[in-house]
Amino acid sequence: MSGFVPTSTAELLDNAAAHFGDKPFIVDDGRSVSFSELARDVRALARALVAEGFSSGDRAAIWAPNCAEWIIAALAIQYVGGTLVTVNTRYKASEARDIISDSGSSVAFVVDKFLGVDYAQSLAALTIDGLEHIVTIKAPGSSDHDGISEWIADGAAADDELRRQCTAQRQSVGADDVSDILFTSGTTGRAKGVVTTHGQNLKAFTTFADILGLDADDRYLIINPFFHSFGYKAGWLAALLRGATVYPMAVFDVPAVLDAIKTQAITVMPGPPTLFQSILMHPELEPADIATLKKATTGAAVIPTQLIVDMRQTLGIDTVITAYGLSETCGLVTMCRQGDSPDVIAHTSGRAIPEVEVAIMDADGRICDADVPGEIVVRGYNVMTGYFNNPEATADTIDADGWLHTGDIGTLDAEGNIRITDRLKDMFISGGFNCYPAEIENQLLQHADVAQVAVIGMPDERMGEVCAAFVVPTPNSGINDASLIAWSREHMANYKVPRRVIFTDALPLNASGKVLKTTLRNML
Repeated sequence: MSGFVPTSTAELLDNAAAHFGDKPFIVDDGRSVSFSELARDVRALARALVAEGFSSGDRAAIWAPNCAEWIIAALAIQYVGGTLVTVNTRYKASEARDIISDSGSSVAFVVDKFLGVDYAQSLAALTIDGLEHIVTIKAPGSSDHDGISEWIADGAAADDELRRQCTAQRQSVGADDVSDILFTSGTTGRAKGVVTTHGQNLKAFTTFADILGLDADDRYLIINPFFHSFGYKAGWLAALLRGATVYPMAVFDVPAVLDAIKTQAITVMPGPPTLFQSILMHPELEPADIATLKKATTGAAVIPTQLIVDMRQTLGIDTVITAYGLSETCGLVTMCRQGDSPDVIAHTSGRAIPEVEVAIMDADGRICDADVPGEIVVRGYNVMTGYFNNPEATADTIDADGWLHTGDIGTLDAEGNIRITDRLKDMFISGGFNCYPAEIENQLLQHADVAQVAVIGMPDERMGEVCAAFVVPTPNSGINDASLIAWSREHMANYKVPRRVIFTDALPLNASGKVLKTTLRNML
């Protein structure tokens, strides 16, 4: 299907099934799902959704790890004009509730038990306005029956009238219709829903697949989580565009990754730099066992040049490409190109993809010359339509000239390669996950013994950065760092949990009362 850019994921699915037929698309947990079987199950689940009153424009959430059912549910939602809402599997139930509630999702596909947590039960125990159905997905490796299988069976047995209704909804889906809302936390402490359309995503990741050289012969190990654009759009969506076979991995484990590459002859494996560093450092690494791995993309952090050299020479990866994107740009802005030097790949995030503009803007709104630092701004077809139900935040992010302000500081060289040097906002990245201090601070303030708190990123050899929290305790609280960290592990996603807590009598403030985070970094 090279050269074909569908108008919607519904059209993509139908064409992929017709073109690739019995070829495996998903190999997951010992079972194989062909392109034809994928289309069959997606259509059946779509009919089951319509039978429950799910209409074009309605929203449905997925809170589950990487698995075949995640892909089936996502495509079924979109097949009849619905909007996919993704939920981070590291979230606690209260955090997931906020996303589902804010998005107005009427259906949630939720893993039943995963990593010792009963996700579906914990969500069912909460009151969520507008949520009508929680449809369970069995955890990877489980033999339990699940709700999504029942819905697929019901949809497969649908009568002619329901089939006609489902077909009518599918035919109404076009390039300008909303395909998904990915919630991204912000400096205000409340997650914002990034709205993008079918046409935007399909165009962007057709380009991604072309630059990476993804094709129907590839076997793609997807470790990046599906709730993120890296695992979803640069992952299985790009593979569906090119007819590649995907191998979802629910939990990152180096021996399991090495075994999968060896036994499944994996050819493609994107991931954050920490993934490849972990593989290179692992005592069980035998480069000959992973000789099939030839294509990789990475990003989300500063990368040592030696890592790129090692990925090519030690791991034998021919194509190593770094990229830059954010949820507000469908997850893609720039990419290096095949043939770029290790220094360009390590020290820059490449050049703008076709039909997208990238510039550096100073504080007065002027475009900067080459190598002059400023805020990275983006303009083009990949820029989100806006934040869901949040016109004020949208206006703050996209200016009158259509430039999306990323909040990242960087430079552009004479060849157009972008170098990210700092963050205008306080966000830091821990193991590939964006961490927003305001959000973490708001959660820590829910502890009865925390009077004030300020969070910053702290350098960490393995994770890149981790959370450090400066805490002003309430009088006579008796709180200590171990108890606060333990509380945090119960109430927030693991990547947001402080790894270090510093108690202080007062936080350093400027004249306007804002916390001086530069001073906190110096204190560390």
